Amino acid sequence: MSAEKRIRFEELDALGATAELLFRDGFITLNDERMVLLHAHVLGALRRELVRTVGMEKARGVLTRMGYASGAHDAEMTRRRFPHRTPEENLYVGPALHRLEGSVNVRLNRVEVDRGAGRCLIDASWNGSYEAELHLESYGVHTGPVCWTQLGYATGFTSSIFGFPVHYREVACRGHGDEDCRLIGKSVSEWDHDTIEAELAYYRSDPVAEQLMALEEQVATLRETIEERQGRAELVGRSEGFRRVCELTHKAAASDVTVLLLGETGVGKEEFAKEIHRHSPRNARPMVTVNCAAIPADLIEAELFGVEKGAYTGAVSSRAGRFERADGGTLFLDEVGELSPSAQAKLLRVLADGIFERVGGTRPRRADVRIVAATNRELGALVDTGGFRSDLFYRLSVFPMRVPPLRERKADIPLLAERFLERFRVDHGRATLKLTDSALAALSHYHWPGNIRELRNVLERGAILADRDGLIHRGSLFPATDIALPQAFPAAERAPRDTEGLVAELLDAGEDFEAVEAAMFREAVRRCGGNLSEAAKRLGLTRATLAYRLKKNA
Repeated sequence: MSAEKRIRFEELDALGATAELLFRDGFITLNDERMVLLHAHVLGALRRELVRTVGMEKARGVLTRMGYASGAHDAEMTRRRFPHRTPEENLYVGPALHRLEGSVNVRLNRVEVDRGAGRCLIDASWNGSYEAELHLESYGVHTGPVCWTQLGYATGFTSSIFGFPVHYREVACRGHGDEDCRLIGKSVSEWDHDTIEAELAYYRSDPVAEQLMALEEQVATLRETIEERQGRAELVGRSEGFRRVCELTHKAAASDVTVLLLGETGVGKEEFAKEIHRHSPRNARPMVTVNCAAIPADLIEAELFGVEKGAYTGAVSSRAGRFERADGGTLFLDEVGELSPSAQAKLLRVLADGIFERVGGTRPRRADVRIVAATNRELGALVDTGGFRSDLFYRLSVFPMRVPPLRERKADIPLLAERFLERFRVDHGRATLKLTDSALAALSHYHWPGNIRELRNVLERGAILADRDGLIHRGSLFPATDIALPQAFPAAERAPRDTEGLVAELLDAGEDFEAVEAAMFREAVRRCGGNLSEAAKRLGLTRATLAYRLKKNA
């Protein structure tokens, strides 16, 4: 049985209008327009994420345009709801809706409109702006106005109602340290162009996604250059599994065959792809990497094949895709199992004849590219369920290579650890970094669900938390993980000893008790890699007691 609740609003009734908010079966509608209630702190989280991702200025543009779209939509709803009212009368519905939707309390101080001349002057005050409160909570007092969504709303609503462009400026703002917010709106033609030009730019479409992709490409190139100079840390080892995959890598590199690297996340598939490229005849040309899982499905084709200017909103210029950039070299398709069906079909065609078209283009293009793909998914199972094209699977898996997980390469852990520590000595300015015996034992006994990537992260944490002398203890590597290790002093080794005989030997030799005690303490600390807490536990003492006795016997 459905429950329905209708609410009428006296404020709008006083304007000669009506508004109904209807709650029914998970739907909220305002005058037949669906609405969604959101917690204010969620909008604050969105604001912070935008600022963190694209910076303050671009975040302002996104939120301003979002507010403009909302205001223009409310204006359209107002005209449909009250078609017989004049635009000047409907103007007052906007502030009422803004209050009703929980954004801000609006008071219109002055309204002058000459629609025939395309002119207006609106002076309004805002009280209780949620946007100013969110910004103050996250960033404190700002250097300028912060009610970006609300400014966009006012601009969008008024411009749509009057039929000519109106621009609002926030001349006072709580987020700027003022007591309340105040805004002035005039037609764009009445403002001094130099005064508002920078603000009008926030209403223009900004291809943020494309710029992020370009930045990601630059960062990836820089990272690859740095890693090349620092050495290939992940490609060291002596285990049978490592030697086997290295042998396959060099065999694959000598040919132009398509390679499919299989293995869990973090095993180093990309490093083996780079190794194939380095030893291939194509090594003088670029290796271009595409993370198919990190690029939105609606942009992946543009990234792979390029895009022509105007192909879609935000495509402000023509741009070559990864295939064109990798011409003559190697294209590494990481997480290839995440490709959309459409991208799979186009990729199959390129693999067949090397011909493709840019998104929005009609001219066929050709690229001579060697494909190395990688996935942590079981592509055969995806083929069975229809999630991956069988013909593409067979085309990619000409030369499959499985990279073993780190738990199958335990013999390689000491070598990998030392290679990473070499890098961290430079990165973190530590002249010496050394693992204690117990720390190295912990690395060897851990099951490594995140593989080599997790090992690198764990060691970097240890490098940051290392003692002054550069010793990295087990607790610095795994502060919240209890790893069962073999006992440093196993009971099985102590049980057969004849304690009375050992004591007799020491007495007969005339050994000094305090010297024997001190030697035992020092040996315990040495076996525990300098970790006093671990040594004290083995000796059945508290850490404080052991530290005191060591100092006493020093």
